[in-house]
Amino acid sequence: MPTGIRDKVAILGMGCSKFGERWESDASDLMVEAFAEGIKDAGIETKQIDAAWLSTAIEEQHVGKSAVPLATALRLPFIPVTRVENFCASGTEAFRGAVYAVASGAADFALALGVEKLKDTGYGGLPQRGRGTLNNQTWPNLSAPGLFAQLGAAYRAKHDVSRDDLKRAMAHISVKSHDNAARNPKAHLRNRITMDTVLNAPLVADPLGLYDCCGVSDGAACAIVTTPEIARSLGKTDLVSVKALQLSVSNGLEAQHNSWDGSYFHTTRVAARRAYQEAAIEKPRDEISLVEVHDCFSVTELVTLEDLQLSGEGGGIADVLNGFYDADGTIPCQIDGGLKCFGHPIGASGLRMIYEMYLQILGRAGERQRKRTPRLGMTHNLGGFPHQNVCSIAIVGRYGD
Repeated sequence: MPTGIRDKVAILGMGCSKFGERWESDASDLMVEAFAEGIKDAGIETKQIDAAWLSTAIEEQHVGKSAVPLATALRLPFIPVTRVENFCASGTEAFRGAVYAVASGAADFALALGVEKLKDTGYGGLPQRGRGTLNNQTWPNLSAPGLFAQLGAAYRAKHDVSRDDLKRAMAHISVKSHDNAARNPKAHLRNRITMDTVLNAPLVADPLGLYDCCGVSDGAACAIVTTPEIARSLGKTDLVSVKALQLSVSNGLEAQHNSWDGSYFHTTRVAARRAYQEAAIEKPRDEISLVEVHDCFSVTELVTLEDLQLSGEGGGIADVLNGFYDADGTIPCQIDGGLKCFGHPIGASGLRMIYEMYLQILGRAGERQRKRTPRLGMTHNLGGFPHQNVCSIAIVGRYGD
């Protein structure tokens, strides 16, 4: 029976670049920017790192298929460096590799770094992926807004929700994210918006309007991890440790079987259940202090909050509109702006989410810091589409709690 990794690994240091349209920087510059903050925070030297993981999703655009760019950009000491890719869960996948290396005893200090340089493609969306088997068989003629709009339609039908109620909840989610990002100096979009602006915006794919969709960004984020014992020996007394790391990948059920009704994310429900068990969490709504979810679209955030058992099924709209997930609410969601406004450099997003939890738990989040210091923070990534995806969940908190 697996025992999990609860409290076996501590985060020694973290760093994050400014996200946005970083025309002046290439991927190496962004990696160095994030790592400089992370290694200083960790209080060790680069030569002490035993192994590293690099995450990037669309490698053809910037770093290429190998992990060599990370080793050369940071002048790592001829150590094992591995590049990983798992759609939008890539950053958490790199974190998982580093954490497992330390938990196994294979490394004393391990680095996870995610980066993506997408704006140089010259247009707003993601580049086309290669023509692989997955694309040819199951992804012809699709668009992300179109598929996630279908999620909204299925959710409405299942829970008997009016279009106006769904639109108002989605608009509140977008306004909240913009509000939060306005207080975040590293966020891509820092402009506040109004409910009227969101509700009157052009439609992209009904019910998704312009402000219901996240864009893409350039950016990097990193984590350096070790054991709690080593961290303490270095003088670190206030430790953030990993409570759970879980990954769930679609096996075809959603796309190929009518038992799935399209109104929720099956992988999220599976990964959440496993993560709560690993972290010894019995009542998520009472025990989780902060959450960052994969808000590629505002409807995704709404549905995910129910899949994570933070809201009851069909209860997410009321919780959103009542401010339960606002920055000053019971469980703030996207307190740093989320994908919607902090930005979404795909390979970095999972690590960026953990970075926010780390800062909040240590009381270092600046203007957006919660008055009541969070105890447990959860991050959620969803790569792919509602009918075929990979979900990663990380839970971090104070060591020993």
